[in-house]
Amino acid sequence: MNKSGEIRVIVLGLIRDGERIFVSEGYDPAKQSIFYRALGGGVDFGETSYAALQREFQEEIQAELTNIRYLGCIENLFIYNNRQGHEIIQLYQCDFADSKFYQLESLIFSESVTHHHRALWVDIARFKSGELRLVPEEFFNYL
Repeated sequence: MNKSGEIRVIVLGLIRDGERIFVSEGYDPAKQSIFYRALGGGVDFGETSYAALQREFQEEIQAELTNIRYLGCIENLFIYNNRQGHEIIQLYQCDFADSKFYQLESLIFSESVTHHHRALWVDIARFKSGELRLVPEEFFNYL
């Protein structure tokens, strides 16, 4: 988590396959709740969000992206683990270049040595019904 008072620029990739989207599972220890969000990560200084998107997918799940299209910008103010967060999200729609990713049930990837996450396909209906929590909420505007 970042230092307080810092705005983080991140990039997320919305990958849709029919009525399902590819998301990573997160857990908030303070709220003791599971949440989901699209894959992506931080944009480095001197790097475009487009380049960061490709790098993050390569680093995290060794995936090449194709049909990358800019969707928009989301400003996300949130509380995670009892700490305030502030993100500027550059959101892109994209597809996996390799069709094998569409066959996956789920996969485990490492953001760092200590942080392991699960990425999986989830039916959009499960988010819309409120059964599962998709963050940030504004994400629904793009589904």
